[in-house]
Amino acid sequence: MSRVLITGASGFVGRHCLPLLTLRGYEVHAVCSKRPAPESAAIRWHQVDLLDSKQVANVVSEVRPTHLLHLAWCTAPGEYWTSPENVRWVQASLELLQSFAQGGERVVMAGTCAEYSWKHGWCSEGVTPIEPATLYGICKNSLQTILTAFAERRGLSAGWGRLFFVYGPHEHRDRLVPSVICSLLKGREARCTMGNQVRDFCYVEDVAEAFVALLDSPATGSINVASGRPLMVKDLVYAIADKLNRRELVHLGALPTSLDDPPLLIADVRRLGDEVGWSPRYDLDAGLDRTIRWWRAQSGDGARP
Repeated sequence: MSRVLITGASGFVGRHCLPLLTLRGYEVHAVCSKRPAPESAAIRWHQVDLLDSKQVANVVSEVRPTHLLHLAWCTAPGEYWTSPENVRWVQASLELLQSFAQGGERVVMAGTCAEYSWKHGWCSEGVTPIEPATLYGICKNSLQTILTAFAERRGLSAGWGRLFFVYGPHEHRDRLVPSVICSLLKGREARCTMGNQVRDFCYVEDVAEAFVALLDSPATGSINVASGRPLMVKDLVYAIADKLNRRELVHLGALPTSLDDPPLLIADVRRLGDEVGWSPRYDLDAGLDRTIRWWRAQSGDGARP
């Protein structure tokens, strides 16, 4: 049986990967930094500080994974773009990779659309220039470059999933979709930018499924992980408002649009479809229904990120 070690297993995307990995027949070993969840027949939890190289080496030696799905990183909203922690995560990820390569076969790591030049709008692997403008994007792209060279030298199969815009249950409540939902559920004004930016939003369960499919495929190199269904931010906001019958509480233009915020940022998903064989199961309507239902269940108090 293939054994997968998944980092960030209790995070926004990682938690949704766990049942999908078990369905594909993996023996799942989930890493988290805090106290692990109770053991189950399907998932074994390991409490590991991934910034501690000794703990990393120990868990890899114990599990002896054949596959590695590395999703963990620093992700605090408003901080991760410039946080010095990005540099530490490059180092930690390389130490994890070196330990895994002693006996592992296939690795997939999470990248970001922030690796691309945002001047072009249309992001296509191998075509759109790589020109990260933030420390986060620079560090992610540096890791991708090293991963590719290292994997080729060691005969390791390696994929790199470049994430775009994700929404769904367990998202940090300060981000766009949950902030709008929570405001409207409480009868408060949802303050937004004008919302003319065009983005590619993908429901989190679809994103998790895409990463698991990528891990389970032979596809290598950088592959965009997105829905392939662009829309304006304001259309997303109004879709939420209409589902809650609160359109009058939406205030577009209440917040300024950042000068660094590109008008167009969408993904070419042909590699994801053609080489990985994946396409999204949820359209915007279904994804928002599930997301709103989850936030309603939190009694309007939000959820821990």
